Amino acid sequence: MKLSTKVFALALAGVLTAGVAAQAQDMKFFRIGTGGAGGTYFPIGGLIANAISNPPGSRPCDKGGSCGVPGLIAIAVSTNASVANMNAIHAGQLDAGLAGAQSVTQGYLGEGKFAGNKKDKVRVIANLYPEDMHLVLPKGEKLSSLKDLNGKRVGVAAAGSGTQVSVRMILKHYNIEASEHELGLSQSTQRLADGQLDAFFYAGGTPFAALIQLGSTKGFELYRFSDSERKEINKIIPYYVDSMIPAGVYENITQDTPTVAVNGQLVTSADQPDDLIYDITKALWNKNTRKLLDKGHSKGKAIRMETALKGVLIPVHPGAAKFYKEAGLIK
Repeated sequence: MKLSTKVFALALAGVLTAGVAAQAQDMKFFRIGTGGAGGTYFPIGGLIANAISNPPGSRPCDKGGSCGVPGLIAIAVSTNASVANMNAIHAGQLDAGLAGAQSVTQGYLGEGKFAGNKKDKVRVIANLYPEDMHLVLPKGEKLSSLKDLNGKRVGVAAAGSGTQVSVRMILKHYNIEASEHELGLSQSTQRLADGQLDAFFYAGGTPFAALIQLGSTKGFELYRFSDSERKEINKIIPYYVDSMIPAGVYENITQDTPTVAVNGQLVTSADQPDDLIYDITKALWNKNTRKLLDKGHSKGKAIRMETALKGVLIPVHPGAAKFYKEAGLIK
């Protein structure tokens, strides 16, 4: 009897060990490049990672569990945003990432910041939401035009970000010679609060957590881009179009702020398996993901399947394209 019990116990242990090994083999990690922790890419990337993940042993989707890809564990990785993500995806150092449409298109074509260094392995999974350009000023400060930035200490966003590329194009177009500081969003808000910056630019989905915090402590102003400035910026950077940061998005900003915006996109590599990207795309647009996006971040509500291909100027990954064909978005 004791021998039978021992044999059964050993057999059960063997089955459990085999099960754990099988689970480990089926497990796949998927790294999504985002941006700085104080911006919008990081929390949105976290929501997407959560939505598409379905670790081994999770409850089934139809029983209240994850509706992500079976065995997939997606991780949102903080990076220097668009340009850095494009480089890392092309090099195979990230599996996917968020990037502005300008960086995505220029990277694929080998233009602008990517001249002579094409990132033509990059493919689109989905267009996400508009990223508004913020020009942040200390509380009580005003500019009559962008040219007033001449000679001032200006944050031009982090090195490796799409925002920095655009900001430098804008400053060059208006012949603005400023003292440029390469800073992430959190650093920019801190230095503005400490009086070490006169202004800073940052583009992303509203609201920025770092600006909400700044508004509740030191306060700040948002520059209102004029009609002529928005038209000029659209000419030099066609990816940037008219936009508006509504009053109340930041509690201390009580009027609508005219600005420009570029679409943020979720991209991956052509080297990623078609079946995997198909499953990820399907999970992204699952009705349960809709709930996560709507509740998880105010910009999540703007991420909608009907605009998933809006403004996409490079090839869609074949796995994602298969899903969109089934959904009727691609003929």
